[in-house]
Amino acid sequence: MISDKKWMIYGANGYTGRLVVEEAIKKGLKPILAGRSESVKELADDKGLDSQVFDLSSNDDMIEQLSHVSVLANCAGPFSQTAEPMMRACINTHTHYIDITGEISVYEMGYGLDTEAKSAEIVICPGVGFDVIPTDCLAAYLKEKMPDATHLALGFAMKGSKVSKGTAKTSVEGMAHGGKIRENGEMKHVPLAFKEREIDYGFGPRNAITIPWGDVYTAFHSTGIPNIEVYYPNSSKSAAKLRKRQKYMKLLKVNWIKKIVQNRIDKIWKSNTAAQRAEAKSYVWGEVKNSTGESIEGRLTTVDGYDLTACGTVEVAEYLLADPSQSGYFTPSLLMGKDLLEKMPGFSGIEYK
Repeated sequence: MISDKKWMIYGANGYTGRLVVEEAIKKGLKPILAGRSESVKELADDKGLDSQVFDLSSNDDMIEQLSHVSVLANCAGPFSQTAEPMMRACINTHTHYIDITGEISVYEMGYGLDTEAKSAEIVICPGVGFDVIPTDCLAAYLKEKMPDATHLALGFAMKGSKVSKGTAKTSVEGMAHGGKIRENGEMKHVPLAFKEREIDYGFGPRNAITIPWGDVYTAFHSTGIPNIEVYYPNSSKSAAKLRKRQKYMKLLKVNWIKKIVQNRIDKIWKSNTAAQRAEAKSYVWGEVKNSTGESIEGRLTTVDGYDLTACGTVEVAEYLLADPSQSGYFTPSLLMGKDLLEKMPGFSGIEYK
């Protein structure tokens, strides 16, 4: 029975982690709340749940903490630092691993551990939130509509919402590494705002630029389409400024400079309130093309990205608690099917043209 199995939310006291906790409680689940800070104990006591406090400095300690856990949901960023040690500990303890990352390096890492995950009979599935459930599932639907697609473009836009403090700090690391696209099946480094195009996400045409979003990596595994780009709304003027400033962005690779910027975010950033999230909307768009130039577009809307992330994390955790037969590395659509999208709150259905 699912109720007899233990699962853990690590980073439960963070902004998104708390939303995942609330969603789990709403569904009658009782996860162990864990994190690096003692404040996770207060949260667990308030919710009547068990807690564990540990950092990721000792592999032996992590293995001990996870030894009786069936599923780990990692909500503690930056995932470039937390994902690898936790994935490896999960392999040792035969614990399914999921997280809410959008970082390409984490997807690459998870895929690199596919053989070990299969040997341990566990699933590794990073990106079970807004990064990347809606875009990943839309890509799979579009591939079904056009099986011979050679090019995939995806995009998303938000109204009434902004990223959390943790996501903002993680994006500082990403900016230092420039952009990425997939070309002829291979990952390719490109400048920031490498391409621009006009996209109608569902509220009129907007200029958009390429960004190094997780689907550049994951959608290839989900669909097999060899050429992939992801777009986000940005004016031509802002895109030009971004390209000019790119050489300075590389300075963010220097730890002390990166720390200054992230500390500044800590001081000034204010996360969305529940009322703001309730009013917010997420827009997702995709387009496939084949070698003859035929194209199909699809678009949809969902709720605020953070509420969707909470729902997606709990949905996937529940699925894994039910003892699936799969093992190895997965994207969300490969693990649970593209109709996982239909379980997401506020899903409008897909409009094709």
